[in-house]
Amino acid sequence: MHSIVATQKPAAADGAPRPALLLDWYDRHRRSLPWRPPAGERADPYRVWLSEIMLQQTGVKTVGPYFLKFLARWPDVTALGRASQDDVLRMWAGLGYYSRARNLHACAVAVLRDHGGVFPDTEEGLRQLPGIGPYTAAAIGAIAFDLRTMPVDGNIERVTSRLYAVEEPLPQAKPRIQELAATLLGESRAGDSAQALMDLGSSICTPKKPACALCPLNEDCAARARGDQETFPRKAPKKTGALRRGAAFIVTRGDELLVRTRPEKGLLGGMTEVPGSDWVSRQEDKAALSQAPVLKNVTRWHRKAGVVTHVFTHFPLELVVYTASVPARTRAPEGMRWVPVATLADEALPNVMRKAIAHGLGE
Repeated sequence: MHSIVATQKPAAADGAPRPALLLDWYDRHRRSLPWRPPAGERADPYRVWLSEIMLQQTGVKTVGPYFLKFLARWPDVTALGRASQDDVLRMWAGLGYYSRARNLHACAVAVLRDHGGVFPDTEEGLRQLPGIGPYTAAAIGAIAFDLRTMPVDGNIERVTSRLYAVEEPLPQAKPRIQELAATLLGESRAGDSAQALMDLGSSICTPKKPACALCPLNEDCAARARGDQETFPRKAPKKTGALRRGAAFIVTRGDELLVRTRPEKGLLGGMTEVPGSDWVSRQEDKAALSQAPVLKNVTRWHRKAGVVTHVFTHFPLELVVYTASVPARTRAPEGMRWVPVATLADEALPNVMRKAIAHGLGE
């Protein structure tokens, strides 16, 4: 997605330029967010970057506590760049989409190593960093460095597609929406223009039942004039992946639990998990059970009633949970380890594993 600089100044029906209307509305109604500085103050590139990475695929309400937790632990990019990836993954646990956490750490390391702990102030420079794509580079560039560029997130996408009644469905419409969104940039305050559209989409131009009467651009919105604003943006039918099935094995040794670390690459890379089977379509329970860890003194697995369900981006998952307990001093199989149940909160456990453990331990 390429950022496009505005070359025209479209006006609303009353003759006032749309960018001016947006900024006037923003100055009166801007959201108070942990990563957003007071009006008139320059945004901190570190906070902008950290928030933008966290906000990928995740809502503001969920991100807020994690952002503050990260900021308290690592107040600047230098501190984060000196942390270990394991510590970052532990702090990220529960936020999902864990490749973001690995990229976050890699990016901080790169900024510290290659840029002296200072973020590049160009889109091109930002895009060279791990985990920063076109949108994130544009967002940091506009908000932190006031570059004349328009990042297009889901909120801006919705506002723009309604304002211009873009008929082409997503994702094919993205380049056109990007071009149209860029016309809403003000002559200055590019970052505020972008954040005004984000706030407008979040509070007024919502997916369902938008509050059009309160919108500063309502007199010039093509979708509102037609009365079909809730149908935008147009979307192609979503494809849902096939259900996958597997097993999770909850093994306790007194007050300890058997866990292992997933491979660095791939789904949930580098995270902590309980031993389990492959996750494949139409897998029978017997096939999943055959992949149980080999432990001395375990002759029989107890299957817990019910299943654990979890939905990933591309597929839903069902896990059957088996439990077993072993005597003290039982050695962990190669590649696995025992951890106290009391310290599980300190492990980088993804939500699906937290569900399986809670189910297996009877919580």
